[in-house]
Amino acid sequence: MKRMIFMLLLLLAAATASHAQTSQTLYFMNIPQASTMNPALKPTGRFYLGLPGISDISVRLDNNFLSFSDLFAGGVVSDSTLTFLEDGEWMESFIDGLGSSNSVEPQAAVQLFALAFTVKDNLRITLDLTERADANIVFPGDLLKLGLEGNQDFIGKSIDLSSLRSDVMLYHQAGIGVSGNINEKLRIGARVLLLSGVASGYLTNGGTTLTVNDDFTHTVDADLALKISAPFYFITEDDGTIHGAEFDNARFDDDRNAIAYLTNVANPGLGIDFGAEYRFSEKLAVSAAVTDLGYIKWKRDRADIDLNTSFEFNGLTMQDVYDESLDFGELLNWTGDSLQKAAVLNESPGAYTTYLPATLTAAFSYSPVRFFTAGLLSRTRFEGKQPHQALTLSGNLNFRNVFSTTLAYTMANRSYDNLGFGMALRAGFLQFFALVDNIPTRWTSVSSGEDTYRVPEDWNTVHARVGLNLVFGNRDKELALPQVAESL
Repeated sequence: MKRMIFMLLLLLAAATASHAQTSQTLYFMNIPQASTMNPALKPTGRFYLGLPGISDISVRLDNNFLSFSDLFAGGVVSDSTLTFLEDGEWMESFIDGLGSSNSVEPQAAVQLFALAFTVKDNLRITLDLTERADANIVFPGDLLKLGLEGNQDFIGKSIDLSSLRSDVMLYHQAGIGVSGNINEKLRIGARVLLLSGVASGYLTNGGTTLTVNDDFTHTVDADLALKISAPFYFITEDDGTIHGAEFDNARFDDDRNAIAYLTNVANPGLGIDFGAEYRFSEKLAVSAAVTDLGYIKWKRDRADIDLNTSFEFNGLTMQDVYDESLDFGELLNWTGDSLQKAAVLNESPGAYTTYLPATLTAAFSYSPVRFFTAGLLSRTRFEGKQPHQALTLSGNLNFRNVFSTTLAYTMANRSYDNLGFGMALRAGFLQFFALVDNIPTRWTSVSSGEDTYRVPEDWNTVHARVGLNLVFGNRDKELALPQVAESL
């Protein structure tokens, strides 16, 4: 059982590592992708072409309560592995690190097509098509503590679960952007985002509490609604309770139907990015941007599951699993059964709207010499009601338009030891780039049988981005800070 719990957590960590969008390290790099963070930025190259699946692939995972090494508590992987879920000092350490709101935010993006070109050394036009998947899941700290530690410390108390929420969506994004100089010091840019939703699950919370009764049962006063737009259909019992859900395979029984489903703009949306950079001199510049300011209206394959009632379920927790008086699978089944009996299904609701995680960016750069830029970058991303702040200091080398590299230090996500590195190398019209925002600085050993492995000790934010750009032509007349580069 302990081995199964460990593997379950490991698979969960691997599955949620499919997140992406922007990068702290990317902003000051001399590559076309930097303009996705601020549409006013103008990198080297008069003409840029991005091809499907090779020009820009990005994966990211943020969470603010679980480090990678927590999955290997004690540094041993075996049938008797003591994970952080095991009662004892490892679990106590994990619980002490919980906050009031604990989030997991996986994202992923794959660029299908991109095109950018410059008109008369000033006006730059960009086009791009990207597949995106975003998720934001927030757990109240007390709910996790109750589930892991048991009922003893909560008897007679009510736990506020109003921060519990989730937003998961898969969608297409087409961007059309333009940037240009207002005068010799100010450059502005904007990009319109045409959005088309594919699938969504959106949990709203109007205020929910859980009370632990004297007999160890739990009473929940719930005001929750799970809004779904996805190719699923629900199976109900004779009394109307939800028995389960199944994927609608008939919608994808052949390639034509699948393509029609994926390309139909049934869930339309709109967004905008806009930004500016102001150059005080060739050495000093500031820039700012607002990106992903947009929404999607979900209309297709709608269903709502409402939980707006007071109900009671047994007080079994992970403590019962530790005591081996209960199987972990039984705990999940009993909890699920209680929720299903209280839930009400509505298969014909109206449309609902979700919003992109808007991001506010501000940057300062200083270039004492033409090939080096020191940068300071602040980015605040808004996931629902929860802002996420990141502050980055970086040193950026740009040797003409041939080689660019960045070393960055970021404070974010309750973590203060994030080192980032990026590089871009151009040979003719081919430009390869790779970057990572969170290089682990502390490592620990994990043993499995006779083998020993090195794994990151404190690693709760992962972001990597890689691609191969086709870039033609060089910029001759203008240097667009903060990316300082010389043309060939």
